[in-house]
Amino acid sequence: MYMRLFNLYNAAQMQTNTAIALILILCSPVISFCAEGDKSAKSNPSDIARQAAEEGQLAYMLTTPDELKTLLGPADNETVRNDGGMEILELEYPDIHVMFGRMRRDSTPSTLLWINVKGRQLDIGQERQIVLRNEEDLKRIGSFWGLANVSLTNLNLRNHLQLLESMPFDSRTKWPAPDKLPDGFNPDQLLENGKNPGLGIRMLHKQGVDGQGVGIAIIDQPLLKEHIEFADRIVHYEGIDVEGVPVQMHGPPVCSIAVGKTCGVSPGASLYYFAVPMWKPENQPYCDAIDKLIKLNTDPNTTERVRVVSISTGMFPQQADFDRWKEALMKADRNGILVVTCDSAFLDYGMLARIPGRDPEKPSGYQRGRYHGRNDVLLVPAGNRTIAGHHGPDVYTYEREGGMSWAAPYLAGLAALAHQVKPEIEPKKIVELWLQTAARTDVGPIVNPVDFIEAVGKIS
Repeated sequence: MYMRLFNLYNAAQMQTNTAIALILILCSPVISFCAEGDKSAKSNPSDIARQAAEEGQLAYMLTTPDELKTLLGPADNETVRNDGGMEILELEYPDIHVMFGRMRRDSTPSTLLWINVKGRQLDIGQERQIVLRNEEDLKRIGSFWGLANVSLTNLNLRNHLQLLESMPFDSRTKWPAPDKLPDGFNPDQLLENGKNPGLGIRMLHKQGVDGQGVGIAIIDQPLLKEHIEFADRIVHYEGIDVEGVPVQMHGPPVCSIAVGKTCGVSPGASLYYFAVPMWKPENQPYCDAIDKLIKLNTDPNTTERVRVVSISTGMFPQQADFDRWKEALMKADRNGILVVTCDSAFLDYGMLARIPGRDPEKPSGYQRGRYHGRNDVLLVPAGNRTIAGHHGPDVYTYEREGGMSWAAPYLAGLAALAHQVKPEIEPKKIVELWLQTAARTDVGPIVNPVDFIEAVGKIS
């Protein structure tokens, strides 16, 4: 999940903005530029494409390759390739280059990402909201981005509960009137309830155990630093080899899960953030960040030492400088810093997803998530949760599946709570207590924050 997220994101953004578009009419007749008296326009694919874009017939995330071919005819060249979890289709005409994409795991068709005519990108609505016109348009929406920034106001969704329960959405999604939604489906309530970390975390907060006085470092992609969920928790931000790279989608969710004021496991902790190029198969940026935070811990001006690091990837063995990475882990351990990653060499843990309608404070309110294995020694909440989005300082996303990327900062947040209770607890002891206090259920061993903190408090 961790690499899938940012690989997919970068692929889908190759020449587009991340914002999702306003969709006008896809399939209206092309009479205006195919009329009998307009031979030149009819025979010029460039003019046809420009006019179709102006009239909304070429639409971001909705137009299919077959619809484009209906307008322009067969392409001179057609190539298909994989990029991360996406299948990319590129069509070439004289002076026209078009890219379509779809998630390989989805059965949805490829849809339009961008189109260049004579070297200039046409406006197909990347900066506007997608407006679905009819129920057929639902079939073009994949489950990765789902209904984020989509307007559904034109649709009657009463018979689409199964689809809605599988689709992520965000605070920008526009819904139809309540009488056009399935009975009992309340997206506003889902978005709000999903902020709760669950499993007794908020009860610990009420008892004053919220990570106050502890520093958490997150090493991830360039961050939207202004998000209201964690902006006031950032005490240090530094980029490593990411100059000129815009905000990416991966950072806000992990920050909100770790230290978010309404979503976070440890909302009282301070955040040290290092932005690195996670899309490059290199370990050096992670090692550099760990060296920097160890140095920060020795600075007399540092009042809240970093005691835990969260990195939502596990690709280290497959990347360059693996020996240096192993040295960085040993150095962190010698300095009393726990490094939480998605690498099974750290801990073979898996995901949980909330069961809609169940109590999220109890283990019985969860089921195994999308990413798990038979040998998981611990299961961590990740799916059916609300997280901070990257599209604006007050945007929140209701994430259906989540992933290992979301589980790592949850565990890092628990480690911060432990350091508040016992400041000098050793990293390996934290991991031992996670396993010893896990709730034994039919689903598997579920992380147990309340019993974990109680066990931490009993350490002499």
